[in-house]
Amino acid sequence: MSEFHQENIQRGDMRIGLALDVETQQRFVFLRSQGWSFARIAEDLKVSKPTLINWSRKFQFEIQNQRAISIEALQEEWLSSRDIRVNALGEQLRKVEAELAKRDIATVPTGRLFTLAESLRRQIKCETGPVEFSTPVSQIPNDEYHEQVQDWKP
Repeated sequence: MSEFHQENIQRGDMRIGLALDVETQQRFVFLRSQGWSFARIAEDLKVSKPTLINWSRKFQFEIQNQRAISIEALQEEWLSSRDIRVNALGEQLRKVEAELAKRDIATVPTGRLFTLAESLRRQIKCETGPVEFSTPVSQIPNDEYHEQVQDWKP
């Protein structure tokens, strides 16, 4: 076999090795994002712990993002969405306010209904959070730009 062919075969082997290395790194990111220990991953992937630690630094954002995606999926499965919670609170508030409209303000239980209505309003505010608007700095006209103030709340 010629030197040229041997060199191309070696390059091909390196490409296959690189592809396997990328696959191994991707598997590492997935396993680490699932909470596997370095020892367990080292055994599974047949890679040294120092290499895994280096990969952990190199792929820290990918690992963190995959963890966040997994947690988000669990939350979506087990917790109702914010919109559903806010709508449910709003429906309860609507019922309380409808009952309040029927009541004579002089009765004691009415005070408890007012307290419940206020509690529901606070919960809705808590669920929806503050309303904030922002603009990319590049879109603010020079005569309106102030370094100290870039975000504003209505």
